[in-house]
Amino acid sequence: MKKIVYALIALLACSVLLSAKEVFIAPDSKVVYKKLGDGTSLQLHVFLPEKSEPKQLRSAIVFFYGGGWNGGKPEQFYTQAKALADEGMVAFCAEYRVKKTHQTTPFECVKDAKSAVRFLREHAGGFHIHPEKIVAAGGSAGGHIAACTGLIDGYEEEGVDLKISSVPNAMVLFNPVLDTTEKGYGSKRFKKGEKTVLSPCHHVKKIELPTLVLTGKADTVTPYENAERFTKLMKEAGNRCTLKGYEGQGHGFFNSQFFRAKLKDQTYYFLTLEEMRSFLKAEGML
Repeated sequence: MKKIVYALIALLACSVLLSAKEVFIAPDSKVVYKKLGDGTSLQLHVFLPEKSEPKQLRSAIVFFYGGGWNGGKPEQFYTQAKALADEGMVAFCAEYRVKKTHQTTPFECVKDAKSAVRFLREHAGGFHIHPEKIVAAGGSAGGHIAACTGLIDGYEEEGVDLKISSVPNAMVLFNPVLDTTEKGYGSKRFKKGEKTVLSPCHHVKKIELPTLVLTGKADTVTPYENAERFTKLMKEAGNRCTLKGYEGQGHGFFNSQFFRAKLKDQTYYFLTLEEMRSFLKAEGML
């Protein structure tokens, strides 16, 4: 049955190859989730369900874009956020500090990701969100910081209310950075002795955090072996973790044409979107 669904998705992908000029996606609003002493303000780009009962609590998902902790844009996940909002979730695409703009390190990126999850839980009522149905998602470096919200202890901003958890209730990781040593990606961004401090593979523990990993088997940036090892470690720790590998696909294979204007085939955008939908439905998030 799943093969039939995939075939239909592939046909749909071929039939909706719109040019970037024909596609317009914009958030319903933007809200500041973090202000820093140097004047920096970070926003969440908000996508709301069209129909929402005031008393109905929705699940939420926050996406973190990729870019090697150096750059990137929240627009990377606009299409996924809009698609999930259309099905009833409250979806967010988060800004966070990066080296190119803010001269920061991966540590600040992780702090911002934790701040975003905490903000959603703290302000759940204002968005009609269930505080225990928050999903952290992201691609590449964004997948890394999403994973860190679930697995890495500490690295919170000073002065935050630690009684409000920054740990999500599920994770969806698109070709994520899972090993920050020489066996994975990003080791040069860390000082000697720090290479495993933010490495998810080195911090797996027993935690109620269902996880979906979507990655290309031909990825040369974040090696497929890292995803296999991470999944194995998660399962050995007693966690629910599902790995979906895609033959012949490299880094960023999941992007939509909205974000990659020159992309000619959106098959894998639709396939990964469907896998994410299925996962979220199974976990009672969608």
